[in-house]
Amino acid sequence: MTIDFQATKMNSVSPSAQIPPRAGVCLKPEHYADILGSRPDIGWFEIHAENYMGDGGPPHHFLSAIRERYPISLHGVGLSIGSDGPLDASHLSRLKTLIERYRPGLFSEHLAWSSHEGTYLNDLLPVPYNAETLARVAEHIDQVQQSLGQRMLLENPSTYLRFAESTMSEIDFLAGLVARTGCGLLLDVNNVQVSAANQGFDPVAYLEAFPVEHVGEFHLAGYDAKTDEADKPLLIDTHDRPVLADVWSLYRLAVGRAGPRPTLIEWDANVPAWAELFAEAGKAEHIMTERRTNRAAA
Repeated sequence: MTIDFQATKMNSVSPSAQIPPRAGVCLKPEHYADILGSRPDIGWFEIHAENYMGDGGPPHHFLSAIRERYPISLHGVGLSIGSDGPLDASHLSRLKTLIERYRPGLFSEHLAWSSHEGTYLNDLLPVPYNAETLARVAEHIDQVQQSLGQRMLLENPSTYLRFAESTMSEIDFLAGLVARTGCGLLLDVNNVQVSAANQGFDPVAYLEAFPVEHVGEFHLAGYDAKTDEADKPLLIDTHDRPVLADVWSLYRLAVGRAGPRPTLIEWDANVPAWAELFAEAGKAEHIMTERRTNRAAA
């Protein structure tokens, strides 16, 4: 079922909640004091939904104070959209409560599965790209969007292998989900680089074919470069270091095609001092400003 969420106004957030086409960062407890003390000039913050599903306590105290000053985006990691079983109704209910409380400008999830028969795994696992999976994931997206009353963005995954059961490309699979459900896409540029290196495809060609008209947000992050047992490159999506040069290069290409969009710096492990994270956001801001300037001069 395709739904025009823009036309039906189901993405109903107040103007102050809308995410601007600027750089944002993941909100971390290590930075609460810096943010509230200095009120930095940054576009927005993103939170992992599952970290704020409790009823109260310090996380909500600080998030409420920051939400008064900045827009926020909600990024889920636990819906298990790609699971072959039903969605967890209680998890979806908690997510709805969180959205009603903070009115995020964007909500996103991963094209992945992380649960099976009530058991939750500490990982985001890939799915084969075929008609059966497409129908199942589309059904889950419809359920999420109808329950939340808000359009969701779906993130392209970082992958390490290609399923023999796949009968379509990742881009065709994502485009099929957009056509069936009216969802948007979150283009994780780092995931493109990781998957391209691990599977041997051209990341530039991938971005040139990506349906950027449906992109509502970019993600940038750092990866760890290793080698496998055959001494071939193996990139690990770690989110524990600065964005690397090849990812910045791909991001320039993506912004050149799509224009400035909300762009998140993901840094979830080995969390740096606030000044370093803020500087990474500044690099993304600079690239978006260049794009605006070049377009105005053309």
